[in-house]
Amino acid sequence: MLQAAGAICARVSRQFIPNPFIFAILLSAVVYLLGIVITHQSPAQMVGHWYDGFWNLLQFSMQMVVILLFGYVLASSPPVRRAVRRAAALPRSAGQAVMLVTVLAVVFGFLSWGLGLIVGAIAAREVCSQAKARGIKVHYPLAAAAGFSGLIIFNFGLSASAPLLVNTQDHFLIDQVGLIPVSETIFSPANLITFLAYLIVIPLIYRAMHPNPDDVQEVSDDEAEPEARSEARQEDGEITLAEKLENAAILNWMLVIPGLGYLVWHFYSNGFDLNLNLVNFALLVFGLIAYRTPMAYVNAIDDGIRACGQIVLQFPLYAGIMGMMAGSGLVTVFANWLVSISTPGTFPLLAMISAGVVNLMVPSAGGQWAVQGPLLIQAGQSLGVDNAVTVLAFGYGDQLTNAIQPMWMLPLLGVTALKARDVVGYTAVMMLFAFAIFGLGITVLPPLFG
Repeated sequence: MLQAAGAICARVSRQFIPNPFIFAILLSAVVYLLGIVITHQSPAQMVGHWYDGFWNLLQFSMQMVVILLFGYVLASSPPVRRAVRRAAALPRSAGQAVMLVTVLAVVFGFLSWGLGLIVGAIAAREVCSQAKARGIKVHYPLAAAAGFSGLIIFNFGLSASAPLLVNTQDHFLIDQVGLIPVSETIFSPANLITFLAYLIVIPLIYRAMHPNPDDVQEVSDDEAEPEARSEARQEDGEITLAEKLENAAILNWMLVIPGLGYLVWHFYSNGFDLNLNLVNFALLVFGLIAYRTPMAYVNAIDDGIRACGQIVLQFPLYAGIMGMMAGSGLVTVFANWLVSISTPGTFPLLAMISAGVVNLMVPSAGGQWAVQGPLLIQAGQSLGVDNAVTVLAFGYGDQLTNAIQPMWMLPLLGVTALKARDVVGYTAVMMLFAFAIFGLGITVLPPLFG
């Protein structure tokens, strides 16, 4: 049954899912019209809200570019690639291959969404390439969809935007909720159990969707894994002083040693306390260690920056959508409607669903939290719902609809040389099962653990 469902959804997505930039343009038009119809804003006012919000995510956009870029570079480093290649030799069947890709994406996605996204993409390509060489027919689009699994769980893990933001000094909701430690969000028993349920169930779902051998689309030879540029280019002839400096490992360690020192001091002083900037800083430090020399790291950054181009292009559009939703009052309308139909028991699930819907229009967890977070917190407090549960409910919904929001697929698509329409059908089927896992996790488990 799942095999048939995956095949049907894959056919539908190939026909109807456009390029993510087109998706952003169409969503802008939908929100523009909703603002006029529902909140009675004039067309000119909606254009004003759109422009006012257009550049409001620049700081967060840079943070997202950095976490993706540094995560991409670390995931592409020689040590990580060697580990992926060794793992890729393990599967003995197509089902095992798809499950391996899923597990790698989920585990690394828990560590960092940037790591999970790129490791998942690299694993999909490498696993399929090695399987093809051994005569095992693995459906490449399904493996790529499995490689996207880390973006469906990143709010469970160490780069979760809202949980990190509400544990950062002077965050914008400090007066309403204070600091919410990650022990109550990321490392709460309810969150960890929900994550483990996803880690166990979803690889089996992807395995069940694998088509029959006659319908398999294998990875092409043109998509074979390229080697990362880990050595600096040098001109023929005598090595110059400049080239010696560019390839001097000691210069990397001049950044790594104080960087590691700060990380050790921070965790010693504050416990396992994380925020967005600290995650980015750690990715930089470990990336420098993995590439050994300054020029090797520079070359890797040059390779990885291409994966960030669509973020730079599309984030202003989504900031404009956010501006229209906030300026017109659409978010307030949605929040008031949510409270009107909620009870303390149903609010977490409905908050999760609302975050999933808004994520389609504002696919930035931090940017979305800036708009929707205050309203969800206010609604939850009015119903007596714990603030940490509201934060988790938001995160679960935000990550859930990443499965059908193609913007964050762009780096994976670049690595795998596929199109969004090739993988969204499979991720859509997976999303239905993830919805059940997340919904049970946010409604049943928090009361059990107080």
